[in-house]
Amino acid sequence: MRGRHPTPTTMRPTAFPRPVWAASATALALTSALLLGCGGGGGGASSPGADNTPSTPSGADSTPAAASVPPMTQRDAVRLAAQASFGATEGLVTQMRTQSAAAWVKAQVQLAPSSRYTSGGSSAVHTDVNNTGFCDRAANKGDNCWRDWFSSQPLLWDFYRNAVSQPDQLRQRVAFALQQILVVSNLEVEGTYGLRRYQNALLDNALGNYRDVLRAVALSPVMGDYLNGVNNDKAAPNENFARELLQLFSLGTCLLEADGSLKGGRCQATYANADVRAYAYALTGWTYPAGGKASWGCAPKGSNCLFYDSEMAPLPALHDSTERALLAGGKMPAGSTPAQALDAVLDSLMAHPNMPPFIGRQLIQALVRSNPSPAYVGRVASAFQAGKFTSGGQSFGAGRPGDLAATVAAVLLDADARGDAAPGAGGGRMREPVLMMTGVLRALNGQTDGDALGWWWGETLRQHVFRSPSVFNFYPPDYPVPGTQLTGGAFGIHNANTALERLNYLTYLLDWGGSDAVAGVPNATGTKVTLDAFDADATDAAKLVDRLSLLAHGELLPDAPRAKVLDAVSWWTSKTDAKNWQRNRVKTAAYLVFAAPQYQIVR
Repeated sequence: MRGRHPTPTTMRPTAFPRPVWAASATALALTSALLLGCGGGGGGASSPGADNTPSTPSGADSTPAAASVPPMTQRDAVRLAAQASFGATEGLVTQMRTQSAAAWVKAQVQLAPSSRYTSGGSSAVHTDVNNTGFCDRAANKGDNCWRDWFSSQPLLWDFYRNAVSQPDQLRQRVAFALQQILVVSNLEVEGTYGLRRYQNALLDNALGNYRDVLRAVALSPVMGDYLNGVNNDKAAPNENFARELLQLFSLGTCLLEADGSLKGGRCQATYANADVRAYAYALTGWTYPAGGKASWGCAPKGSNCLFYDSEMAPLPALHDSTERALLAGGKMPAGSTPAQALDAVLDSLMAHPNMPPFIGRQLIQALVRSNPSPAYVGRVASAFQAGKFTSGGQSFGAGRPGDLAATVAAVLLDADARGDAAPGAGGGRMREPVLMMTGVLRALNGQTDGDALGWWWGETLRQHVFRSPSVFNFYPPDYPVPGTQLTGGAFGIHNANTALERLNYLTYLLDWGGSDAVAGVPNATGTKVTLDAFDADATDAAKLVDRLSLLAHGELLPDAPRAKVLDAVSWWTSKTDAKNWQRNRVKTAAYLVFAAPQYQIVR
């Protein structure tokens, strides 16, 4: 699977009606809107299901009885689905509209995990005592050996299957955010079973506590390999993991106020190189878990051979036990064991005032908006620090600093995230490629085995899950949007080509029929949408377009674009295509509604 499918631009062109205006005008509107940032106006006229009933503002101290909190409107339910799931479906939105946002989030937090990474080979790749390469041996030879045993492709299958079909949507969305903060990449680390273990740990802890997330990451042999933390020797400690632990995973490079703004109005360094070195020394003395049996890749001084199937094991011979000063008044006492030193490191990070706003802001950016106000960040940081959050008669968190259930609830239920009021010029985020792909599939009753969404569409749209180009993810969260004062992470992988490829993805699903199951993919289904449920409304173009608009945007299209979409949809009649005119109406309406800027930018 190292090769790619041909990209859509090399395949047959769209066959939608009046492609001169439908494709070119929509592509132009989409590209212009995306390059201008996250601003824009509201929807068009109201309609049944798109009422303007205001949602109750959600504050940390708001504790009304649950029965007094009104259920969500169509717009807010669709918005919350975009923020807290992998995309709205008609069934999900109908269910969400029977309850408040707080009640739905609480139910998701309490929902038993149903998603898991299970596909791919076992640890046998690192228990092979032969000198011959694993995939060179006769028993393992085959075109799919590297794919199934060493690559992240089996995880990608599980990721997209779960995202499109499993009910624990909030857990998956938070885990997806965490995997883009705490990055490991298959570009550097090979071993499917180890990558699988790492991603399952993020799922397990997604609604737990951030300290436990950091501990799992610090002790992961996959992360140890990726950032050189494994077999780190006190004689010459590698600083790579320590530096990224401070810079990317916990504190950031500039001292922050509680609301995420720069302390004193300017960037003052959070740490010095001496601090990085102190953390590197404190984190020495860990080796691979026992079990690796390969005759290569084994380091000296009693360290274990390459193996990923458990937490890293302490190796005191490599550990520096000198007293070390840590940040936030922390200290690694003299004579500490590797485990005691790790606890001291985690305690110092959790005690640092940068942690709540730094992580809280990134969760807001991953779930709700790219440019959160300082007040919004401050409220989320407060929930992170307290480990508790209450809104709409629902309580979240166990009261321990770093509680992710409390933090995520604060992110999603904040007044800046909820309600039907216009969110302002900076109040949105680009729907990154992964969420655009899953969102359309879920909305149009689709299915996928994930195979086409990696080497084909993931590469085309520059977000091939589990294969980020560096520890900095596919894009930085504060990537500047060209021509504006705004930031928007997904704009870091967006350009004129990828804007058009988003349209090609819609063409692929709606006009080409998606892709069929591929031989060799376990439990293959291909990637397709099912439009039968929308055929019943095809005789009434307005009803069809409005139904899709309410599902995709939570509101109707503005009047002028809506009129043009209706014109394109209505072009199909029994005279233009006696056999397929109704289905062509559905395809055309879906293409134009999901291509619209109102869908590409979540607001």
